[in-house]
Amino acid sequence: MSGSPDTHHVVIVGAGFGGLEVARRLASAPVCITIIDQFNHHVFQPLLYQVATASLAPSEIAWPVRHLLRTRKNITTLLGVVAGVDSARHHVLLEDGGTIAYDTLVLATGARHAYFGHAEWESCAPGLKTLEDATDIRGRILRAFELAERETDPDRRAALLTFAIVGGGPTGVELAGTIAELAHETLRADFRHIDTHKARIVLIEAGPRILPSFREDLSSYAHAALERLGVEIELGRAVSECTNDGVVFGERTLAAKLILWAAGVRASPAADWLGAPADRANRIKVQPDLTVAGHPEIFAIGDTVTLDAWDGKPLPGIAPAAKQQGRHVAATIELRLRGDTSPRPFRYKHAGSLATIGKRSAIIDFGWIRLRGRIAWWIWGLSHIYFLIGVRNRLTVALNWLWIYATGNRSARLIMQAGQRPKP
Repeated sequence: MSGSPDTHHVVIVGAGFGGLEVARRLASAPVCITIIDQFNHHVFQPLLYQVATASLAPSEIAWPVRHLLRTRKNITTLLGVVAGVDSARHHVLLEDGGTIAYDTLVLATGARHAYFGHAEWESCAPGLKTLEDATDIRGRILRAFELAERETDPDRRAALLTFAIVGGGPTGVELAGTIAELAHETLRADFRHIDTHKARIVLIEAGPRILPSFREDLSSYAHAALERLGVEIELGRAVSECTNDGVVFGERTLAAKLILWAAGVRASPAADWLGAPADRANRIKVQPDLTVAGHPEIFAIGDTVTLDAWDGKPLPGIAPAAKQQGRHVAATIELRLRGDTSPRPFRYKHAGSLATIGKRSAIIDFGWIRLRGRIAWWIWGLSHIYFLIGVRNRLTVALNWLWIYATGNRSARLIMQAGQRPKP
């Protein structure tokens, strides 16, 4: 741990957008910081689906946390899994038995997938939250085509070439559009025994329309754009069963060897560590200043929390919201160190919502202006490139996207088989 024993010690659990923003904003504060994460890298989560669909390589959207913070001598980076918090003694408890003392604690622990009480579905319907998820899904998608190439039974082949995506939010829409382009364009000349254009991409949404967080006209545009790409959209039918052979929604059974889950999230166990009040998704119901009830020295931010701080609506689970919360927490800590303990309620400022539909279309809702089509896609691309870390990554991603835009070819089509060695 950096700093003298008398230096105020801030412990940040989670090196996502919110956690890193706290660390960066405390650059000039008289504190020492320990940041703990179970992964050694920070991931640009909005582009995870591009790794999952072979458009980008993992290294293009992820960076080692130690490298990002290498110039900050007051920061210690630890690779570890947090198992709990002893709030009475002000200790973070690690899975390996270690403990880290804190004066101020920031929980930015994120979320995982929610299967609505059916945890057994995860093995056959993986979600997308980490690089490991993305590379696993990429392998499953590409392996489906490889297995179909060898399959002689027409029904089994059809099931292998059917991709079911559960959830019509931004992640589901982006996955559906990109898988459709991968099947119908990128892979069309690669196989000899299958016609990849016959692959079915089925997007299943329990609600009345896809992208419900967008205005209805933009949602309708996205619906039509996906159908033009060959995506089948099923609305108003909730999934009731997922197996290795397919998915059941409404009264219909769809034979599909690959199901992808984009229907919901559940927060980390941070609420359980503290015995804090939480909502149905286990998100901590934080105080207006982002502290945990009864613990003014503990802040919680990002997907870990829920708070009606967006014109009376709950905070959205997106990167800009987490970064704004991180800035607010850092400013509050600095003021407290100066003796100002007055309440500072957090207010979220929404800059806009974006979603892409394939490689040539997107929708954008800035509130005061709404865009769709190719112009929106270029703006979507530029905004994402801007928020990437490092000139090299920005250039690499931009060149990859331009290449895909012009040729349809996705070069990151690698199947990584963990634990498998080549035979001698």
